[in-house]
Amino acid sequence: MSLTLLGTHIAETGAEFVYRGEAAGCEGCPYRKQCLNLDSGTRYAVTDVREGGEVLDCAVHEEGVVAVDVETTAVEANVPSKAAYAGSRVSLAGTCPHTECPSHPLCEPLGADMDTEYRIVEILGDPPHDVCHLNRSLTRVKLAPANR
Repeated sequence: MSLTLLGTHIAETGAEFVYRGEAAGCEGCPYRKQCLNLDSGTRYAVTDVREGGEVLDCAVHEEGVVAVDVETTAVEANVPSKAAYAGSRVSLAGTCPHTECPSHPLCEPLGADMDTEYRIVEILGDPPHDVCHLNRSLTRVKLAPANR
């Protein structure tokens, strides 16, 4: 678990986000060390909003930021069916140009990298598309964070 600062508009228990690293407005901020302490490209879930903490001014978040506890969280994704077994290690099938497909956000999920192996923590079933235009046989799963 990590303590960080998060925009008040998403700072509620259970909210998930992908940390994107430093923004242009972060330069010179007195809260840099408390705010820029997560791993870029990683999906996190808010586990607690610190009570009694004040809202701090922020050049990136208009409403300010508050202290929250976060932890890395599983990523929902489509993976090749032949490797889709709970506990197995798998990589994503690869990029897909069909952005209109209902499965696209699962084939290229935020918070997961194409070149990284992940452990499958849960099988969720069939993907939301009827036909894969790349003729891939896919299964919808939950992937453990890369560092677990």
